[in-house]
Amino acid sequence: MLTSWVAGADGSGFPAEHLPYGVFAESAGDTGRRSFRVGARIGDLVLDMARLAQDGLVEGPFDQPSLDAFMASGPDRWREVRARLTELVCDDGGRSRVEPVLLPLADVELRLPFTVADYVDFYSSIEHATNLGRLFRPDGEPLLPNWRHLPVAYHGRAGTVVVSGTPVVRPRGQRRAGDQVVFGPSERLDIELEVGFVVGAGSQQGRPVPVDEAPSHVFGVVLVNDWSARDIQAWEYQPLGPFLGKSFATSVGAWVTPLEALDGCRVEGPAQDPAPLPYLARSEPWGLDLDLAVELTPAGASPEAISTTGFAGLYWTFPQQIAHLTANGAHLRPGDLLASGTVSGPTRGSEGSLIELTRNGAEPLTVGGVERSFLADGDEVALRAEATVAAGVTLTLAEVRGRILPAP
Repeated sequence: MLTSWVAGADGSGFPAEHLPYGVFAESAGDTGRRSFRVGARIGDLVLDMARLAQDGLVEGPFDQPSLDAFMASGPDRWREVRARLTELVCDDGGRSRVEPVLLPLADVELRLPFTVADYVDFYSSIEHATNLGRLFRPDGEPLLPNWRHLPVAYHGRAGTVVVSGTPVVRPRGQRRAGDQVVFGPSERLDIELEVGFVVGAGSQQGRPVPVDEAPSHVFGVVLVNDWSARDIQAWEYQPLGPFLGKSFATSVGAWVTPLEALDGCRVEGPAQDPAPLPYLARSEPWGLDLDLAVELTPAGASPEAISTTGFAGLYWTFPQQIAHLTANGAHLRPGDLLASGTVSGPTRGSEGSLIELTRNGAEPLTVGGVERSFLADGDEVALRAEATVAAGVTLTLAEVRGRILPAP
């Protein structure tokens, strides 16, 4: 356990062992101008890394409005900067130079911390895949024949990934209404509780990334809400998969937790049967023991936790996902966002989507005194995660929050 001189850091979800990265600007004031730059969070304060670099305490580039250049610098540089930041917030000898560049979190504005290059959403929770299979194929096998052999995924829309706190406008699209095909606002708007891996170091086109090499390409981890319009999705997804039912918005956390910070919560992950083909074989434990939760605040009602689950049981780990993604020669780019797919557990109340929690609307939830099968206008959803990485050290991943606005 580290000890930091920063007030409120020790014992918080953002101690010296965490130091997630984001992009912030101070309040605009009378000028209306904002200067966005890179920061690291500790406790409820933001460490201005651009000013640290300007003062010669750390090497940049951090005076830029995204993490892009830093992410592309590679794992050796990430480790150097992280070690230096840890030293600065723990060594009281440098306090007089660092304390002036700490800003209250409440006084800054956050933005999407990196430019999303490509967005790939996997389908790696066996419980989630099984739940949906039972809902939509009650008389057949819940898992399709390929599911246990490869990490299933779809390519999403990078341009509609938004930072936590951005309102989500109810999407319009085609859907079935009895025997009619109609166009209008989705009536079955849903959430998906996911964990995302942010690529920092790219790879060479035409060269697959081996499973054991994959972690060196990952800069960090964010929570992800892949908002889903189930009625639009159900009508359009055959034969080519998700389209407008998914592409309207995907929310991510404002702070990227370094992958290195989660070393202490690595676990083996579940046994895989049948054994994966050699290019997907795991040789290291790369499951992550994260505790996940979904909180729903219906319009005009009180917030309530509607799901708690864990990430440790995810069937396909992120190195396997990367190995399969690049197996055909596709390359990684800095800023690629690879989401896990909905994370669900084996028990009632551990499902990561409303379609599972309410059995496709047949068993509505009562939340804050009101009934919900799917999201109503004005509802707000918050996703949360914690990771115990050492005795007495629990990290809090940046939450993902969004409120539903009515369709225009």
